[in-house]
Amino acid sequence: MSPFLRFAAAAFAVVCLGATPSFAAGPLMQAPAGSAEGVSQGDLNVFKGLPYAQPPVGPLRWTPPKPLDHWGGVRNASQYGAPCVQSKPQGGSANIYAENLPPVSEDCLFLNIWAPKNARNAPVFVWIHGGALSGGASSETMYDGAKLAAQGIVVVSINYRLGVLGYLAHPGLSAESPDGVSGNYGLLDQIEALRWVKRNIAAVGGDASNVTIAGESAGGLSVMYLLASPPARGLFSKAIAESAYMITTPELKGTRFMPSSEQIGAYLAGKLKAPDVAALRAMDAQKITDAAGAAGFLPFAAIDGHVLTKQLVETFDAGEQAPVPLLAGSNSGEIRSLLMLLPAEPKTTGDYVAIINKQYGELAPAFLKLYPPNPLRESMLATTRDAMYGWTADRLVKKQAAIGQPSYLYFWDHSYPAADNKGLHGFHASELPYVFGTADAAPPNWPKVPDTPAERKMSQDMTAYWASFAKTGNPKAPGAPDWPRYDGDAAYMRFTDAPHPGQHLNSAAYALEEEVVCRRRAANVLWFVNYGVASPPLPPKAPGC
Repeated sequence: MSPFLRFAAAAFAVVCLGATPSFAAGPLMQAPAGSAEGVSQGDLNVFKGLPYAQPPVGPLRWTPPKPLDHWGGVRNASQYGAPCVQSKPQGGSANIYAENLPPVSEDCLFLNIWAPKNARNAPVFVWIHGGALSGGASSETMYDGAKLAAQGIVVVSINYRLGVLGYLAHPGLSAESPDGVSGNYGLLDQIEALRWVKRNIAAVGGDASNVTIAGESAGGLSVMYLLASPPARGLFSKAIAESAYMITTPELKGTRFMPSSEQIGAYLAGKLKAPDVAALRAMDAQKITDAAGAAGFLPFAAIDGHVLTKQLVETFDAGEQAPVPLLAGSNSGEIRSLLMLLPAEPKTTGDYVAIINKQYGELAPAFLKLYPPNPLRESMLATTRDAMYGWTADRLVKKQAAIGQPSYLYFWDHSYPAADNKGLHGFHASELPYVFGTADAAPPNWPKVPDTPAERKMSQDMTAYWASFAKTGNPKAPGAPDWPRYDGDAAYMRFTDAPHPGQHLNSAAYALEEEVVCRRRAANVLWFVNYGVASPPLPPKAPGC
């Protein structure tokens, strides 16, 4: 709407309707998708709750996202859209990640934009939230994009379908598909959001040819899926994966490592007493989400030969992932806030040693050197951390460097009194308030970050590094050390009291886990959450391992 038309509309309201005039209209976005009026926030234009696909409700539940037609009129973009349906977080005050979200809905495929007012061909940073693919939302307070956007980039955050609504595969759903596939709906949502960005981001001054995808935890897993997915190719030019985990992924129909995705879906339908897809679609979205969680359904993508063609490890081994610059890392205390991933502790250190010797065979001496029986709990925490998150981050940068792409590795070992007092030094996701500059907006039970010069400097450095990478593929921060590329000397950046460049991060742990995973792959044994005392017997050495 032009300034003249806005003035005319206000004048009409005053003269004919007796309304109080208001000329503090927000910024207007005029994009191919439609027009939207956002809010002005300092030097930024902010647009929230923009739909990027049709609501996946009714017959569109469990179908790929459908592009949204041009919306009519001027859309109010001052408020976030509804989060996707999810179960309420458990754990009370012990759950540091729990946040009181707005009411959830199946009509949830929204995105949000923070753009500098003077943006012209600005780099674009697309954030994919975490939450185990079963919870979370782009509207979480810690993901406010203002501080990152103030670095001269356009920040976009997205919702995507979660849990059983986002990742159910089923023979009946596959039969409906022209490609004969099902599942992966949440991942397809992310791809559709990237397509929307490509078509529309120029309307707010963004450069559709310079898009960085970024995410943490399940968001980092999603980044890996997108790196591996043929339909996502060309929709982004850089990637950031924070605390990602390169898990065993079920196949849609095959059972090489685990039951197929279709088998899992059919089993769940039986537990829910739903004889067919129509019965599943007739169920209330919240009820089916809660019931699926209670039945043990874990949302993961499916290798369907279309959206994903191979196990992630196989895609990266073959060098078939997207050839883009990559930044990846993990945290020192990942498991301290994720104790559900920790197996039961043996009664004695002698029991621990005996189990490791039995399960790891000839690799047991190397394992026990890395993870000795004393202190036992610290060794168990480190085992799961290194096997899930450390190995993944190191593997990502190694494989990306091997195809000639600039790659950067980090290790977040920073903490502060409130976290240390809870035994949460360097806990999972604890870097996020520093990256987004939102320490004052963390969830209610989050250990409070002190407002000190040192903590503010750490946040300034992290925000600058991430924004710089989004701009150029080279992370830099004013007044902070240069971040060396991984290739050559296996360089990385360790964040403790400040950023410190280093070399060869935990290389012995990486080599051990690489050997274990290689043998399990050769023997068709999965490699997810079965480490240390929870490990199955080590398969024999195989060619190539």
